[in-house]
Amino acid sequence: MSGPPVGLGVAALAHVLGEPVDVAAAAAAYTQDLDRLRSWEYRAFHRAGPGVGVTDLAVVAGGTALDRAGLSAADVDLVVLAIPDLAEYLYWDPAAHTQARLGAHRAEAVLLNQACGGGVAAFDTVAGRFATHPEYRTALLIGANRVCEPYWNRMEVNTSVFSDGAAAAVLVRDHDRCRWLATETITDGRYAGFMRMPVGGAAQPFTPDGGTPRVGDPADRLNEFFAGDVRRMFRFVATIRERNRQVVEAACARAGVTLADVSRFVHFHDNARQFAELAKDLGVELERTNVELALAHGHIGCADQLIGLERHLDSGELTDGDLVALTSTGSGMHWVCTLLRV
Repeated sequence: MSGPPVGLGVAALAHVLGEPVDVAAAAAAYTQDLDRLRSWEYRAFHRAGPGVGVTDLAVVAGGTALDRAGLSAADVDLVVLAIPDLAEYLYWDPAAHTQARLGAHRAEAVLLNQACGGGVAAFDTVAGRFATHPEYRTALLIGANRVCEPYWNRMEVNTSVFSDGAAAAVLVRDHDRCRWLATETITDGRYAGFMRMPVGGAAQPFTPDGGTPRVGDPADRLNEFFAGDVRRMFRFVATIRERNRQVVEAACARAGVTLADVSRFVHFHDNARQFAELAKDLGVELERTNVELALAHGHIGCADQLIGLERHLDSGELTDGDLVALTSTGSGMHWVCTLLRV
């Protein structure tokens, strides 16, 4: 088996979450479809306070991770910020802002905004920068989410309950803990418009009298995107499931391992039914996933997998030598898998 092109590992992890909120208690404020919400089986989600932005969360998580690694911001060569939603401002770089607030003034800053798989795909971004910049030794990878509530309903826009929070990983060249083995991404741009907000961009700008547009209900978007063609809708859903497995198999092939070698699958915080289908499609026990963590905290965008990795390491569910797959599906559509050897 040939090794990865660049040696890097995870030296420290940290996360920050908004205030915990009981899903059942808050549900009526977000949705009228309480039966659908109950079927997802989420117990709680996290909501940041007024005035707390995505970069505020990113800075806390990033700074804590550096402290845990025994490093200062001056040691950082690369800051990668992955976010799935809007940042605090338009025409503004939240990655550069995060770099400055951390005090990592000599670090390159990179922004990833490819939906909820960004925190997983970012490992490849770090490995690529390390390959082309041999002087880089330390990277700070941050996945963060702050729901933009005027446009995005936490409980109706998708099949997850969305949370606010951030997680960070300090990645160090040649570090021998949680070593990166491979990252694979499958992209199918035919579905790029599925999550698209109809106004707010250059093609259809916001206007002062245009009201407050919102991303629509997933069932309505599905029907509109596929023009009511039920067969195409079913093919789309089948494609999502097939590629969840295909991207893991591709990452395993690149790393010279098999899917059966993977000890744990840390997926984005989808609902209970989707986790059951994922386990079935992968041919693994549900207990080898992070389903309980997902239902306890909600979907925290690009932070899910880093939070799961931290929790499973701290609990002893992942130990030396274990192979872990960080996986995600994101609008675009993207399917991503990163393999790490603990």
